[in-house]
Amino acid sequence: MIGDDSIPNGTLTLLGTGPGDPELLTLKAIKAIEAAQAIVAPKGTVNGASSALEIIKRVVDISDKEVVDVHFSMKKVHLSGEKDSSVTRSWDTAATEILKRTRRGMKVVFPTLGDPSLYSTAYYLLATCLEKAPGLETEVIPGISSMSTCSCTVQNPLALGDDLFCVIPATFDDKRIEAALLQFDSIALMKVHKCLPRLMELLEKTRLIDASILIERCGMEGQRIYFDPKDAVGEKLHYFSTLLVRKRGFKDIIKTDNHHEA
Repeated sequence: MIGDDSIPNGTLTLLGTGPGDPELLTLKAIKAIEAAQAIVAPKGTVNGASSALEIIKRVVDISDKEVVDVHFSMKKVHLSGEKDSSVTRSWDTAATEILKRTRRGMKVVFPTLGDPSLYSTAYYLLATCLEKAPGLETEVIPGISSMSTCSCTVQNPLALGDDLFCVIPATFDDKRIEAALLQFDSIALMKVHKCLPRLMELLEKTRLIDASILIERCGMEGQRIYFDPKDAVGEKLHYFSTLLVRKRGFKDIIKTDNHHEA
């Protein structure tokens, strides 16, 4: 029985692996992986591999660890509505695999792409585990987000000064995306790979095409940067594609009303 004091207590650490470049895995994440006895890793397709696990394997020797991969449904989650049964089943399956091991006193890590706090499976899983085992000792280790990596790669800031900054998945409906484009000074649109044609229409409508940069597979082999996102329309984009929209460019960073040349 979970929670029985006679059973040794294991731990669960959920950690971000960063956007894909193994050199962006943090030292704290590496230490947690090295200390773990088991890794429960998510994968997006039944017969595919876990991208997060592949990143880890390029940095840490995991040959001495028990590895379990769990297929997670890619269905959209609406927090205020009914959850798709395939989604909740994924959380429950992963939680069961984790708790089997923590009940035996094992240290378990769950890696997730990017940062756990941004549209990640990690917190749904954490809530499921704590519902099943309220006394479970847990830790969440942040990871470098894909949007931060994209910003640094193209040397274009996400936000400066009095900028209002917004992060929004491109899978949201057009009205919400258009509202964000109109209201905010800087916008990071995530998961754009299947949404680019309609995003181009919205950027044209809001006159923000020229303020946009598309980055595909940032920091990974096959990286492509589209300074004119229209060039990417019709291309088969990778899942790791991000669109940055910044209304104020470099020329506006140091320009002020009272700035005069000597």
